[in-house]
Amino acid sequence: MEHSQEPSAPGAVPTEIPELPRTDPEILAVGALRARVIQTCSGVLVDLEEALDACLIALLVGGHVLLEGPPGVAKTLLVRTLATTLGGSFGRIQFTPDLMPADVTGTSIFRPNEGAFRFSNGPIFAQYLLCDEINRAPAKTQAALLEAMQEGQVTADGVAHRLPEPFCVFATQNPIEQEGTYPLPEAQLDRFLFKVLIGYPREAAEVELLKQSQGVRLSSAPAERGIGTVSSPEELLRLRQAVLNVRVREDLPAYLVQLLRATRSDRSFVLGASPRAGVTLLAAAKARAALQGRDFVTPDDIKAVFVPGLRHRVVIDPAEELEGGSSDAALRRVLDSVPVPR
Repeated sequence: MEHSQEPSAPGAVPTEIPELPRTDPEILAVGALRARVIQTCSGVLVDLEEALDACLIALLVGGHVLLEGPPGVAKTLLVRTLATTLGGSFGRIQFTPDLMPADVTGTSIFRPNEGAFRFSNGPIFAQYLLCDEINRAPAKTQAALLEAMQEGQVTADGVAHRLPEPFCVFATQNPIEQEGTYPLPEAQLDRFLFKVLIGYPREAAEVELLKQSQGVRLSSAPAERGIGTVSSPEELLRLRQAVLNVRVREDLPAYLVQLLRATRSDRSFVLGASPRAGVTLLAAAKARAALQGRDFVTPDDIKAVFVPGLRHRVVIDPAEELEGGSSDAALRRVLDSVPVPR
């Protein structure tokens, strides 16, 4: 039996349901990547989800990460585990006072059978490069990273050698022991998208860590602990394009500029944030939105990347530092002082 439709009311205008905008599948793929990485790494890394998010943001925008924390809080393990889950090549350089630039970038070696010099790649030619205790090498060696981090290449004997893509530097340093170290200059610090502080885990997380460590060799690699590969360099490069397509509201660039200018006028700082810092922060906010499965940026995205993206780029007034102040606290005051757009 056929069912007849009820007649519309006289004079009624048919109502069309507007089609809701659909999220780009590639944006959803970014969020799915985050979920896979977090779930896989949780078998080894405890209470480090925030640091993992910062590293993923850097990878999605082509940035680099400086990890700072006391010894034994899994800075190195974090990078090794993340590199294992993402696939691709991993390299590690232990920075020491006698490390030379050629030990990082590589050098030209004479080949008798060819009768000529040929460049031999150094450990920097890896997609995920861990620079352990970067502040223990002299400035000349630290500077060997500058071209690689900015241009994605190494120049030797006048010839440019491209680094593999994606290329990301994860550098670690110990904030406690300063004897025999060489503080990173401002130009070097500015090459890092984020400075991530890694402290001691919460009590419950530390208990879970000890439970997980039973029956595992102390020197075991992430793969030996059951960490598998859940992505690939090709997928990461593809998802970078998706991040570029994340939408930014018209009022958000002005909001970010107000935050940047506040750091330049605030007496707590002797050096405020640069325009380049604003460019990198906006890119990081877009990546954070994509990791959350959104194709648009919110003020919360900007606020989330503001402190880790600027704590190494601003210089706090020494007088305030003597009184117990910190760049983090001053940056949070800036966030509180600038009205958030609705």
